Parts: sequence; C-alpha cells; structure tokens
Amino acid sequence: MSYLNDLLFGVYPYIAGTVFLIGSLLRFDRDQYTWKAHSSQMLSSAGFRRASNLFHIGIIGIFFGHLAGLLTPVAVWHALGVSASFKQWVAIVLGGLFGTMCFIGLTALVHRRLNDARVRANSSRMDIVILLLLYGQLILGLLTIPVSLFHLDGANMLTLMAWAQHIVTFDGPGAAAIAANVGGLFKLHLLLGMTIFLLFPFSRLVHIWSVPLGYVQRPYQIVRQR
Repeated sequence: MSYLNDLLFGVYPYIAGTVFLIGSLLRFDRDQYTWKAHSSQMLSSAGFRRASNLFHIGIIGIFFGHLAGLLTPVAVWHALGVSASFKQWVAIVLGGLFGTMCFIGLTALVHRRLNDARVRANSSRMDIVILLLLYGQLILGLLTIPVSLFHLDGANMLTLMAWAQHIVTFDGPGAAAIAANVGGLFKLHLLLGMTIFLLFPFSRLVHIWSVPLGYVQRPYQIVRQR
C-alpha cells in the first residue's frame, strides 16, 4: 500500500502535469483546427445560456479558489492575520456557493449532452467522458464540505495545502508521505483532478488556454453591417 500511495500521490501528479503541458503544446502545434470549444448551441439552445453561464462562473470561482487556497504558503496567510480555522470557513462558504452554481449548470449540461438526440449525435466519446469526469469531480468536491464541517480547525486543509506545495516544489516523496494521512474522499478527489489534467490535451478543454482576454482591453468592436 505504501508503494501504491507513493505512485499515486508522489509520481502520478508529475505524469499528469507533463502530459497536460506537453500534450497541450503538441496539439496546438499540430492540430489547431480542433483547438476550440465545439459549441453545440446551434443544435439546441433551450436553457443552454443559463446553464453554461452558471457552469462557467462556478468553475472559474472553484479553480481560482483552489489555486489561491492550496498554493499560497501558510506563512503568508498568517502574516495577513488569517487563521486556519477562518480560512476553512471561507473555503466552505465560497466553495459551497460556487460549487452549487457549477452543479446546477453542469447538471443541465450533462442532461442536455446525454438526452438531446442532436447534441448527443454530434458529441465525441471524449466530450462525454470529460463532462462526466468533471461532474464526478464536482460532486466529490461538494461531498467534502460536510466532512470539513467536522474539522473546523483547518487540519485537513493544511494537509492538502502541504501536499500541493510539495508537488509544485518537486518534492514528490514528501508529498506522498503527506497524502498518506489524507482521508479516502479527499484522495479520490485528488486522483480524479489529476486524471482530468491528464486527459485535458485530448479534450475540448484545451480552449481554456485561449481565453480572449484581448477583448477586455481592445478599444473597438467589429460589427457586421447588413
């Protein structure tokens, strides 16, 4: 079991991260025609915009919440006067808010993808797989909230932060040792998250790299005249 723990939480993160980065670069270089979100709104627009907006707002909030929460050193939080317990409450409240928004939107998108004949017929196998993986990952994340309510001292959160920070500082053995003390639900959440990163370059998720931030600062807008 120790070997399996070391493999899953000390080695697998680097395999997933390497495939994520190099795979994305190779796909952009060799297959740019597929570098898009493959929108299906033209096939079925009923309720799509509302569901898509809820999903995207929720997932963006969750992503940046995890990014800041896991990778900001504990010393920085202490310097700002933020205790582990308070940070835990913030994570629960904001995670619950964005998670619920994302769940409502993603539930509608999954139902549409699987049950609308036109959308289903125009979906690849990977479209369905990645959508269901995201759905499963979201549900696991929401399930950690009631568990966290029984650990308001922030101990679980600090352990997960330590694991993530050991990974990004290339201390795989140290990260694996820390993960050995994490509960099964959180371990499953970590593994599924890494698997999504592993599959990222082979899915429609690559369009995330091309967020059109230039539109925000561009002083003009192209308008088609009839």
